[in-house]
Amino acid sequence: QVQLVESGGGLVQPGGSLKLSCAASKSIFSFNAMGWYRQAPGKERELVAVITSGGSTNYADSVKGRFTISRDNAKKRVYLQMNSLKPEDAAVYYCNADYRYISYWGQGTQVTVSS
Repeated sequence: QVQLVESGGGLVQPGGSLKLSCAASKSIFSFNAMGWYRQAPGKERELVAVITSGGSTNYADSVKGRFTISRDNAKKRVYLQMNSLKPEDAAVYYCNADYRYISYWGQGTQVTVSS
């Protein structure tokens, strides 16, 4: 069993930055991959960024060049640095982990982008 807890969401103006953090309840060293997803009202949940155990990353086209995913195995955390935020980035952001062929989710953290 894996618990994931997100933090770092909030209200930010367009063009601003936020850094999301996801804390895992166990070592993430052996996790196949960890990622960030988001879901806006009335829309389906979508992949934002993913990082594999080997450090490879992949991003949604809409966030490439603006968002950066990283992981700190020692701290059991994965991060999402979000820069140049746009109103369309507003959503609930969820942390995800793939571990032993099971997908785990956090409870989500709200990101609001508004002036």
